[in-house]
Amino acid sequence: MRAALLLLIVAVVVIVIAVASGFVNINQMRGAQAPQVSASANGVTATGGQAPAFEVETGSIKVGTKDARVKLPSVEVSRPEQNEVATNNAM
Repeated sequence: MRAALLLLIVAVVVIVIAVASGFVNINQMRGAQAPQVSASANGVTATGGQAPAFEVETGSIKVGTKDARVKLPSVEVSRPEQNEVATNNAM
């Protein structure tokens, strides 16, 4: 239950950030209308009504690769000379 609540909170925060930053633009094109409901001895009848319509524009993200030259440091490893080995062993 806690995990589902946490996921819901994260989803709402992501949507709010996307709308606030302009990455997602939502415009309502048509408003909603409630249906006309009438009750009689035969039952309840609902007629009409319409769902709202929205236009959603989203930003785009392009992912790609490009060639680049990067200077890397060089590392040189040298073995100790025979004289240094003999001197270190004498100590």
